[in-house]
Amino acid sequence: MCVTERERPLAGRIALVAGATRGAGRAMAVELGRAGATVYVTGRTTRSRVSEVGRTTETIEETGELVTAAGGEGIAVPTDHLEQDQVRALVERVDREQGRLDILVNDVWGADHLLDVGFTRKLWELDLRQGLRMLRLGVETHIVTSYFALPLLIRNPGGLVVEVTDGTAESNSKYREEFFYDLAKYAPLRMAQGLADELKGFDCTAVCVSPGFLRSEAMLDTYFEVTEENWRDGIAKDPNFAISETPTYLGRGVAALAADPERARWNGRSLDSGGLAREYGVTDVDGSQPDSWGFIAKTAAGEQVDVADYR
Repeated sequence: MCVTERERPLAGRIALVAGATRGAGRAMAVELGRAGATVYVTGRTTRSRVSEVGRTTETIEETGELVTAAGGEGIAVPTDHLEQDQVRALVERVDREQGRLDILVNDVWGADHLLDVGFTRKLWELDLRQGLRMLRLGVETHIVTSYFALPLLIRNPGGLVVEVTDGTAESNSKYREEFFYDLAKYAPLRMAQGLADELKGFDCTAVCVSPGFLRSEAMLDTYFEVTEENWRDGIAKDPNFAISETPTYLGRGVAALAADPERARWNGRSLDSGGLAREYGVTDVDGSQPDSWGFIAKTAAGEQVDVADYR
């Protein structure tokens, strides 16, 4: 294998990361670009318009520029994935400009502001309108995107669909306490299972991935009021923050998965950032390999564990 193939194993591949404005979506787009892919990135917040999430600090244009700076080609396409005409036009543009789609990442979410943060209320005590909006943002968007994008993806063998959620199959087998959140985060796991079956005969693979305790932009500056440089100060607020990880960690794992010629062995499976790291030898930006879900499972069972053993 030549140096270029080792450093840019996804050169010539076309990716679409739906929901790439910030967080894990942005990081996956950047790392796919770093591996050589051309990456179409979508989101609702632009330099001239802010989505209901209400953050002006990250835009989809910036994500596209970060992909290009990493060595790929980033193409930002502002898109509301609940608007079918916009998604259809997006896929038609990819087809017109590239003639193929090799990697589809369904990472649309944007519903944290709708959460019952304390996870204390029953279904009938929640705001029904907000709950249904959460399901539209976290579930319907994925369905709409796959509906329009999969006919392009299956045109060539070797396609990869990555559904993104919060939690592993194991952790999501237990009720997540907030009714709508539970449904929204379990659905991508089931989507990956279903698409794995529907893609049989097309030499395509579908998986579901999850980050661990993610140090997203909002988690840093809003909830913990820290920066990436002093993130450990947040441990005083929540000791579990010690096992947290940057979005880049999952991004590196997904890029390695996409470059794996034997990725079909994961078809229909649920993979987390820690598992991907152990499988492919990637690390977080500080060289560690956090295993958030392993740590959480042990502490939830009442075991005394050393966080150092899980990162």
